[in-house]
Amino acid sequence: MKNILLTVSYDGTDFCGWQKQNAGKDKSDFPVAMRTVQEEIEKALEKMLGAEVFLQGSGRTDSGVHARAQKANFISPVDSVPCENYVRALNSILPKDIRIRESQEVPEDFSARFSATSRTYRYFIHTGSVPLASDMRFVWHLPWTPDINVLNDMTSCLRGELDFATFTASGDQSLSTFRYIDDAHFYTQEDLKTGGKVFVFEITANAFLWKMVRSLTGTLIGMEKKGLGGKDFKEVLFSKDRTRAGVTAPPTGLFLWDVSFDGVRRHV
Repeated sequence: MKNILLTVSYDGTDFCGWQKQNAGKDKSDFPVAMRTVQEEIEKALEKMLGAEVFLQGSGRTDSGVHARAQKANFISPVDSVPCENYVRALNSILPKDIRIRESQEVPEDFSARFSATSRTYRYFIHTGSVPLASDMRFVWHLPWTPDINVLNDMTSCLRGELDFATFTASGDQSLSTFRYIDDAHFYTQEDLKTGGKVFVFEITANAFLWKMVRSLTGTLIGMEKKGLGGKDFKEVLFSKDRTRAGVTAPPTGLFLWDVSFDGVRRHV
């Protein structure tokens, strides 16, 4: 048996997140299938290998959230399949909104979830001009352009181990609201197709709470629009009061961008 690590990209628009879920029910109380990325890949693997497998992801992206490089591993019951063949074989089975970018064999004790030392998310915000229709699934459109210096003044306090209780969504089941932030900052890039400006919020941490990045993003943008700054944001962060957070940014602009396994392992 081989432990195989996949690098996965997906358009999360039509998924109820990464993690496989129990079927929901419609208004008539009939079961309704919950389409998830994990389940789609597991079904493709079962078709390919002729056996059920369990796929473990490095992060549980929410409904509507995308991924450039989600990492996920599984134990293959078939040793005869060359590792590199999983890319071509799975992509021939999977729906077009999931693509396997890479496959590699990893040590037996490797876990995409528990071996990960950091995750990086990027949130894309299109400002000013109207984005193309084809881009609307992947950005949050703002009709104004925020001051990036103010935004980065606010994010300057997001370093090290911090309590993110203020930005914890109701229903989060994490044992701790502390997370270790390696870096968080905004930068801009030009949208060459429309001439508009794209703001990117990039944040790297050991792990994230449920909807934490979207809550941070919405709060930062909302506070900048109100003319507030770094001191004000720091007060909100340290208040540990969820009612002081701003709106939760929509899932459209959020991407799980990268996962690292070579850093310092911290609590989850």
